Amino acid sequence: MKTTLKLKISLSFILSFVLSTTLSAQENDQKPNILILIGDDIDRDTLGPWGGQAITPHLDQLAMDGIRLDKVYANVAMCAPFRQELYSGRSVWRTRAMPNHSRSKPETKSLPHYLRPLGYKVGLVGKSHVGPKEAYPFDRLGEIPKRQNANPKALALSRKYVQSAREANQSFCLVIAAHDGHSPYTTGDPSQYDPAKFVLPKDSIDTPNYRENLAKHFAEVTNLDALLGDLRKMLKEEKVDQNTLVLFCSEQGNAFPFSKWTCFDDGLSSGIVAALPGVIPAGKKLDQLVWISDFVPTLIEAAGGTVSEKDFDGRSQWSNFNGDNNVVHNYAYGAFTNCNIIANRDRIFPIRSIRDKRYTLIWSPRAGEDITSNTTLTQALNWIHAGERTPNPPTTTGSWLLRSWETKSKTHAIIIKRLHHRPEWALYDRNSDPEELTNLVDDPKLKPVLSKLKGELKNWLKKWDDEDPVKTEKGFVKKNSRKKK
Repeated sequence: MKTTLKLKISLSFILSFVLSTTLSAQENDQKPNILILIGDDIDRDTLGPWGGQAITPHLDQLAMDGIRLDKVYANVAMCAPFRQELYSGRSVWRTRAMPNHSRSKPETKSLPHYLRPLGYKVGLVGKSHVGPKEAYPFDRLGEIPKRQNANPKALALSRKYVQSAREANQSFCLVIAAHDGHSPYTTGDPSQYDPAKFVLPKDSIDTPNYRENLAKHFAEVTNLDALLGDLRKMLKEEKVDQNTLVLFCSEQGNAFPFSKWTCFDDGLSSGIVAALPGVIPAGKKLDQLVWISDFVPTLIEAAGGTVSEKDFDGRSQWSNFNGDNNVVHNYAYGAFTNCNIIANRDRIFPIRSIRDKRYTLIWSPRAGEDITSNTTLTQALNWIHAGERTPNPPTTTGSWLLRSWETKSKTHAIIIKRLHHRPEWALYDRNSDPEELTNLVDDPKLKPVLSKLKGELKNWLKKWDDEDPVKTEKGFVKKNSRKKK
């Protein structure tokens, strides 16, 4: 009798073990949900995980829970090209979305095209800045306000979409595209920052205007960080946190000088952190080169799909997310197209760049013939031409110019000249010069490096029929743009 009882207990235990193991295997085989939070004009190095001055406790925690990517580069440091590269997995040379406010070729495919056949709902909350619709057919869940705190609305829309996916028995890929970080700076609490304590970049001029705007910008970054915390809490409340890949993206650099609208490191680099419990090792840092166009093929592989390399310029980094340290790219390529930007719509001053893990090479074909500019630099440029200021309140760069005139400092004068003038070729060693201030193009010791990078850049541009960037940029100028005087 005792033997029979023991046998029944043993069989019951074995059956229970098999069932629990089977259920666990089914759960592990379930496609991960994907939640992507994108900031707007936020420099990587201002964020907490990279030792920045912005207060970002939730992002810091996400980095501790997952992987921090230290060398992620976009093709273009402007919103529309950046997002179209991110969502399509294709370079701007292929989509033709190189100028700001541009649209991709209609045949472009993006996340919805690739993830829906794998059983995903694919939605977008907030800022779009991509087109046409057939190339980016997200479920558009609604816009969110810019000039007031959008976090409650973004959170409510996100929760509703997560619930709808669960009710439909589908996985979800949800992009929350915030406005926080982009000027005008209107959200968050600047009082939590003391502008007097900021450590400023070497290539800047210290003015009250600059410090105050940094405080307002950082306040928006902290407000975005709060949304990240709210979203992770919501995932836990909806009981999907353990099977949701959370990816934070800062977008390109901020709108202060020498960042956005340039090919400098502070412009093209992006702050990316990702976590998926039980899959992505906690506290990992990846120092390999990553392209923004890598994320679509990476997410497809994470979702169990097959990546066809002909569809993408980027490559999957999923093995690196899982703890490997493989070299996927030897170089990262960048571009800047000045035309079609507010106040500079017909200015032709293209820039192209290439990076390896140490060096940056930047080519400005029209150096000496014209100057670069963008909407944040226009006031300073107009005042330089006039030789005096107008009554308008100064922008940050306007305040730099006024300070330079006041001090008559040679150091300030060099910075002011650098706002609009670029050498034809500039070579920087980011190991010794992370802010890319010292041009080593004439250093005889670096001739092999220079030659190699020039050759690789020209090969890339030849591949995309961009060997003459001036011709390329002239082709982008909108037909209704006034003729250059």
